[in-house]
Amino acid sequence: MMTMQTRNEYLKTIKKQYLKATKKEKAELLDEYCRNTGQNRKYIIRKLQARVSLKPKQRKKRKWTYDGWVIAALVRVWEIMDYPCGQRLEPRLPELVDILRVHKELNISDELASKLKQISARTIDRRLDHQKKVLHRKHFSTTRPGTSLKNRIPIRLNDWDTSEVGNIALDLVAHCGGSVAGDYANTISATDIATGWWEGEAVMGKGQERTCRGVDRQRRRSPFKWRGIHPDNDAPFINAHMLRYTEKEELEFSRSRPNKKNDNAYVEQKNWTHVRKMVGYLRYDTDEEISLLNSLYRNELRLYKNFFQPVMKLKEKVRVEGRLHRKYEIAKTPYQRVLELGNLTKIEKGKLRSIYQSLNPAELKRKIDGKLKQLGELYDKKQAKRARAALQAKQLNRISQPISTSATVTF
Repeated sequence: MMTMQTRNEYLKTIKKQYLKATKKEKAELLDEYCRNTGQNRKYIIRKLQARVSLKPKQRKKRKWTYDGWVIAALVRVWEIMDYPCGQRLEPRLPELVDILRVHKELNISDELASKLKQISARTIDRRLDHQKKVLHRKHFSTTRPGTSLKNRIPIRLNDWDTSEVGNIALDLVAHCGGSVAGDYANTISATDIATGWWEGEAVMGKGQERTCRGVDRQRRRSPFKWRGIHPDNDAPFINAHMLRYTEKEELEFSRSRPNKKNDNAYVEQKNWTHVRKMVGYLRYDTDEEISLLNSLYRNELRLYKNFFQPVMKLKEKVRVEGRLHRKYEIAKTPYQRVLELGNLTKIEKGKLRSIYQSLNPAELKRKIDGKLKQLGELYDKKQAKRARAALQAKQLNRISQPISTSATVTF
């Protein structure tokens, strides 16, 4: 079967002959062409008699509504907001543009700002496609099941009321590098199921008491009251210390099914966006590194993620002709959801609003990047020090080895 391009080339070759040929010769040319291509005879006669080129018409390129200046400003906002998708960025874009202009992080005209506020989610994704391509590990689990007291802690699946604030999903993220030997830092990741509010805390090792104290510090930092906690089956959570703590603080205590990650999906997704994407997969096992991680978690990162990073919530899930269709609510930040759903007093809401109005997302992003750079430098310095110590130990071991007396010397 000939392609359109091949048929047009064929038609070009016979057109000159056709225009000069007699009636009988024209009929023969038409018979041969229609037999080879299968096209309609009358249609070919009209094309051969037309005094126009056989080249396909060039489509007029559509003018860009959003020129390079608008896209450059969009890329700047996108980078400050840590590269969200269009559906998450678009609802927050008008407010973010005003905030960044107030803090002089975005120096654009009113006309440019107006265009930037009108851009749709699909256009954001389409126009940022190149930047996404430009920006373009094997994991293993350190979770060990906690066998003690399992029968006293009920299993709960994904039957959560997502309008009820205070149900906290917990998980432990290991910073062990490529080896689980010895002690290393672990991040306790805590996420409110209704609002997406996140708190992080780094602890050394997987000790039960340390983990319990870390969870308590996270609870005291939260702007709302906790109703209950829902961890996986890891031993640092499923133990007597945590059980006594929840009973004392009057918190509900439930757990996931063994080997069912989706039971804890609300916090599992945060393990990548809030922890791994930030600090990576390196091994952190010194007090300085843990102190720096906690400085990041307790200050800039929690403010940046909770006040400025939009979260999408599933509205409904419908199966149509065997295919699953998901509809999502308009993306909102955890801060917005806490104000809407959280049972906060006017004073508590006023404090949250004053914190939000005082924040500059671009400055928070710079501080986060600075601390991450500092964390990388601490890691490199530690590795260099350990490499030197290993080399010195190897040299001392070689010097201290006794000379063998069993060798025979011949003169």
